[in-house]
Amino acid sequence: MMNLSRMQAVLLDMDGTLVDSDGAVERSWRTWATEYRVDPGEPLVAHGLPALGNIRRLRPDLSQDEAAAAAQHQLELEYVDVADVTAAPGAHGLLAELDRLGLPWAVVTSADIRLAQIRLAAARITPALLVTIDDVRHGKPDPEGYLLAARKLGADPRRCLVVEDAEAGVAAGRAAGAVVAGLRGVDADIPVKDLHQLTALLGQIENPSA
Repeated sequence: MMNLSRMQAVLLDMDGTLVDSDGAVERSWRTWATEYRVDPGEPLVAHGLPALGNIRRLRPDLSQDEAAAAAQHQLELEYVDVADVTAAPGAHGLLAELDRLGLPWAVVTSADIRLAQIRLAAARITPALLVTIDDVRHGKPDPEGYLLAARKLGADPRRCLVVEDAEAGVAAGRAAGAVVAGLRGVDADIPVKDLHQLTALLGQIENPSA
């Protein structure tokens, strides 16, 4: 495993990692599922996947154009629902610590640019680099987004720390060659219970014996 003192950059997922948007996500998908007659017993969201990936899973009968329209409609439901969207606990402290350490960081998300900007603004987070589904041909679990972010930051992907909360994101980070810290109990290289614990771990870089 990478020695954290050799890290060149930190690449962070958005929803469920830096931004607490669980309520908005669940509400929008429930509304969409009712409109598209999806069995309410189905697990509606495979977290970390782009909207189109979830829709293909839930309604495989839709044509390519129909699925694209359904995905756009689902996103439009999310654009207007930010009432309880906020920064995840410890997010601002983590980003302040990265800045203090001089570690470049980026947000890499399966959301499109409009949704990402809306949610990050609600959470009062302003990344220097934002990579969305609009920037890549293949979303998570494909590593393209993380590889693009590392390249734009001038970092070796193998010396990046990816922070994720979903299996698709962990798979993307690992496929990029990065070390992955995992929240919410996902199987990752570095399990962390929350961003406060990750901040404390990073704070030990300057004092490895701490």
